Parts: sequence; structure tokens; C-alpha cells
Amino acid sequence: MAPALHISIPSASTATPQDGKPYTQYHVTLQLPLRKQEVRKRYTDFVALNDALVSQTGQAPPAPIPAKSWFRRTVSNDALTEERRQALEKYLKSIVEADDARWRSSSAWRSFLNLPSGTSTVNANGSLSSTSQKKDSGVSDPSQWLDVHRDLKSQIQTARQQLKQREGATTAQQQHSLSAEAKASLVRAATSIAQLDDGLRSIQAASKGDDAGWGGSKKLGDGEIRRRRDLLGAARKEVEGLEAVLRSMATKSSSISSTAQSGAVASTGDKAALWNGTSSAKPSGRVLGGPLKETERTRELDNGGVLQLQQQVMEEQNEDVMSLGKTVSKLKDMGIMINEELTIQNEMLGLLDQDTDRVQGKIDVARRRIGKIS
Repeated sequence: MAPALHISIPSASTATPQDGKPYTQYHVTLQLPLRKQEVRKRYTDFVALNDALVSQTGQAPPAPIPAKSWFRRTVSNDALTEERRQALEKYLKSIVEADDARWRSSSAWRSFLNLPSGTSTVNANGSLSSTSQKKDSGVSDPSQWLDVHRDLKSQIQTARQQLKQREGATTAQQQHSLSAEAKASLVRAATSIAQLDDGLRSIQAASKGDDAGWGGSKKLGDGEIRRRRDLLGAARKEVEGLEAVLRSMATKSSSISSTAQSGAVASTGDKAALWNGTSSAKPSGRVLGGPLKETERTRELDNGGVLQLQQQVMEEQNEDVMSLGKTVSKLKDMGIMINEELTIQNEMLGLLDQDTDRVQGKIDVARRRIGKIS
């Protein structure tokens, strides 16, 4: 059974655009066992959703949407905001909990919740489940392909965060739980990559044929197809790298556990070999394995002082390692942000390349027509 979906509107806030009036936005939260998703919607978005559901299904949802107030504004009225928040939450829950799935299966509902188009819907028990369509049917359209790719990047980012949390976990139970969640995110990412790969082949085949139409929305240029193929390759390498990190973490935990369970205890022969060849009879020897050369810091210290000095040095080294770890983590976050920015720039360049191919096609047609006329 798919994980239960809990939908709610726990709070609302006021947004103030740069050139416009302030408005109230409601925080719609979708809580899943493996992740939490939040979308912020205005009251007009709910009205548009209700109109789209009625238009697509031919019937109004089980609960009515709260009426518009003509003389009061939620921005300056906390009571009205709370009243509308409760009514909108009841409206969404009635759709999720209804036995009839017509509203949950509509594209307007998936678009409102930012769910991938054609890949998932919501059952009567409030759970997410895959549709019965073919795997590549949801991404046969170029715009839908980009939506699924954005969801893929979100899955990879979630897996990376879970691995980072797993690295900092202190108990075995937390490590096992985070490893399972990271593995589930990587499996979903691998499934999305396969789905995008099949969809890209369908788009490429449609672009070469005549069914898409000259300059049609389903036709992509060779440059855009190559760019999307490169995006898939980069995502596949990133998923493989995260899977390798997860396997190394599991191997390390297994080796540590086996070492702890073996309970290695030094034998009498090992203890004797430890002192072999050392002048342990000297009363001045203070270090296991034989006396070492004195330094300025240890010359005036007894055994307890040397031990305390070693502990202090170890603490200083631990602080240096922690500071270095924070620096590396910041560099890693900066690298991730740079990578995301480069991805956005590549998408923009791809769109420009696609427009260039389309204009070039029109120019070629015009030249042929001029040649016929002349």
C-alpha cells in the first residue's frame, strides 16, 4: 500500500509583492512518511481549482469553497483569515477523503499540489499511487518532461540531505532509518530517470516525424534533445555516486559492528611482545612501549600531567577537524548552488537553441518558396 497522504493548512501568512497590494497566502502541507511538501496558495488559486474541478469532472467537490468577502479583507482581519483557513482545509480534506476519485485524478488537482503530471494521483484513503498508464505516457510532452525532471532533481536533493543526516546520526536506529529513507529516494530517482529516458526517445521519434507538425509544441530540435540527454546523464551519474556513498556507509557500519562484536582482547603473549626490547625497568619511563624523548612541554610533568596534556592536544585537534569539516560543508553547499544555477542556465540556453532551430526552419521554408517564385 502506498504511504498515507495527510493534507492540511496549518497556518497562513501575508505576502507583500514589490509592486502590488499585500495578500494572504495559505500554507498547504502534504505530509508523507519519507518527505514533507508545502505549497503556498492564495484564495484565488482555490477558486481557480474549484472551477477547474467542476469543468473537468462535471460535478462540484463534496465540500463547498468558502464564499468571497466583499467588505472585509483577510490581510487586516485575523478572525476572517482563521475562518477561511479552516474552511479551505475542510475543502481539501473532503476531496482527499471522498470515495469518488474523480477530483483527485484530475490534472487540476495534481497541478494545484505540484504533483508530477501523469505519474501519481491520490487514492480514497489519501495515499499516493502510480497511475495505470504506460511508463512513458506521462512525459511524452516536452513541457511535462521538464516537470518530471524538476521532480527528479528534488528527489536527488532529498537523498543527499538524508545521507548527510545519516552521516551525523549517533545511534544505530537513526542510521538504519536514514539509510532506508535515502535508499527509497534513490530508487524513486532511478525510476524517474528510466521514465525520462523512455519519454525522451518518444519525443525524439515524434520530432523526426510529421505528426508533431511544423513548429508544433511536441517537436524539439536536435540541440535541445542533446541537452536533455546530457541532463539525464548527469542525473544518472549523481544517483550512482550517491548509491556508492550509501554502500560505503553500510560497509563501514558493518565493519565497525563486527569489530565491536568480536571483542578483541590482547593475550598474554601480545602484552609481552609489547614490552619486548624496551627498558621498562627504568623508573623514569612514562610512556607505554618505552621512554620517549622529553620535550619542553612534558619535561616538568608527571604521568597524570602527560595524560592531561595528551587529552588537551586531542581536543584541539578535534576542534580543528570540526572547523575544517564546516568549511568543507560550506564549499559543498556552494558547489551544489553553482550546479543548480548552471542547470538553470543550460535550460535557458536549450530554450534559446530550440527557438533558433524553429526560426531557421521557417527561414528555410521561406527560401524555398522564394526560389519557386523566382
